[in-house]
Amino acid sequence: MAGVCQDFLFLASILFTCRVVLDNICRMEKNLDAIVINEVQLLLAEKRTSLAAMRTGITVFVLPLSVLSFLVVTSKYYNITDVWFLLVLLLVICLGLVVLGAYLIIRAAIKIRAYDRHIRAIKLKYSQLSEFIE
Repeated sequence: MAGVCQDFLFLASILFTCRVVLDNICRMEKNLDAIVINEVQLLLAEKRTSLAAMRTGITVFVLPLSVLSFLVVTSKYYNITDVWFLLVLLLVICLGLVVLGAYLIIRAAIKIRAYDRHIRAIKLKYSQLSEFIE
């Protein structure tokens, strides 16, 4: 009878240990899900920042076009030979703005593609979460 009780207690302790391990695994999976979701949220926030940088780049890129349009419209009120040095300076500034705008747009586009690739990799790795992430 004592041997049966010891076997029963041994099996009960094994079952209890298995239950504790399973509970810990469930908690770890929930924590992992939370970490993955937080990582995706961080990537989406960085993507939103890159989209804002792209919007700024587009604005900076278009500004010289507006300035040059204004110069063309008002060209009948000045003689180019009298203000050529100002026009050259203005065109150099416009060229600098075009280069800056192009840099911002290209850099933002590259970053956005990298964030999208990273999110796609997370979706493939954690397929149970892919239904929540588009």
